[in-house]
Amino acid sequence: MKIHEYQAKVLFRNYQVPVPNGDMASTAPQALEVAEKVGYPCVIKAQVHAGGRGKAGGIKLARHRSDAEKYIGEVLGMTLITRQTGPQGKLVRKLLIEQGLNISRELYLAIIIDREKELPVIVASAQGGMEIEEVARENPQAIHKQHVHPVTGLSDCHIRNLAFKLGLNKIQRKNFTQLLRNLYKLFIDSDMSLVEINPLIVTAADEVMALDAKINFDDNALFRHPDIAAWRDLDEEEPLEVEASKYELNYIRLDGQIGCMVNGAGLAMATMDIIKYYGGEPANFLDVGGGTSAERVKEAFKILLADQKVRAVLVNIFGGIVRTDLVANGIVLALTGMAVKIPIIIRLVGTNEKEGLRILRDSQLDFIIESELTDAVRRAVELAKGD
Repeated sequence: MKIHEYQAKVLFRNYQVPVPNGDMASTAPQALEVAEKVGYPCVIKAQVHAGGRGKAGGIKLARHRSDAEKYIGEVLGMTLITRQTGPQGKLVRKLLIEQGLNISRELYLAIIIDREKELPVIVASAQGGMEIEEVARENPQAIHKQHVHPVTGLSDCHIRNLAFKLGLNKIQRKNFTQLLRNLYKLFIDSDMSLVEINPLIVTAADEVMALDAKINFDDNALFRHPDIAAWRDLDEEEPLEVEASKYELNYIRLDGQIGCMVNGAGLAMATMDIIKYYGGEPANFLDVGGGTSAERVKEAFKILLADQKVRAVLVNIFGGIVRTDLVANGIVLALTGMAVKIPIIIRLVGTNEKEGLRILRDSQLDFIIESELTDAVRRAVELAKGD
């Protein structure tokens, strides 16, 4: 789960991670009131779940009240389009108004989970304010990593090593040490999968402060944090993904034309890879789970067909735990009475396979049934392209 920058900074304040003075506003009068309270210069920041806001015109520096009035009117309600939003963009419904600061340096700091080493890793760079992917591509030596074992925790040695590589002076190192200790504690306490500060700034007074904040949480641990879960902003999420979450379906919308319904994350990823191999583009990742039901399959099919980009649907079910006859019943239940105008290719293999195939054939619905995965994928790719 993602949260907004203004929400992340509430957590930062709770853990004594220094941030600029500021507040959120959802209307123009509220925003102007916050700007007057914070004082000038102040920064008007669009609140959307996407990076690259500054380049897209979503972050403005207001030096006077007239600037604030102008920029608040421009940013609030705009459709912000960045590389992360896609061409459809995101509607700006909220603003964060913060004090302007005298910035001496911009750094980068993040804590993420290194899944290969199964450890938290701190990532830092003296080249803050840029997209970290760009830094990694053009100057990988500028990125410094420090793994931390969760049992022994963050040590003084870890922090000194990073502070030295960032080129901080004595006062800055002291402030950086306190910030990083508190940030790491917040990361662990809140079951985060990512916390990123870009830029982490050093002010002219040698303060070290989080000018930006991006946080992702481990969805599987949200039951331990109901206060954080309550911050979920459904307006920022893909509507079909929100609908899928109601039925505990693992669904991620993509940009292709072949809708995929698969059971098991590994098989789903393999299916998507094979679609790409044969020249197609998957429209989604959809894992209905190992112990699914006819009702869940029905809802999954509704979600697939609601995507207007989908030109063919590929169902690839391996019946290990799940019974293929239940999947077949769900498909028939979903499609009976619907005017489906796109081809549906189905591969059912495993538990109760014969019964599942019988249910599909007896339904008299228009399915294409294949027993081999490569044949099913090739057919889906051909039909999606109109071949």
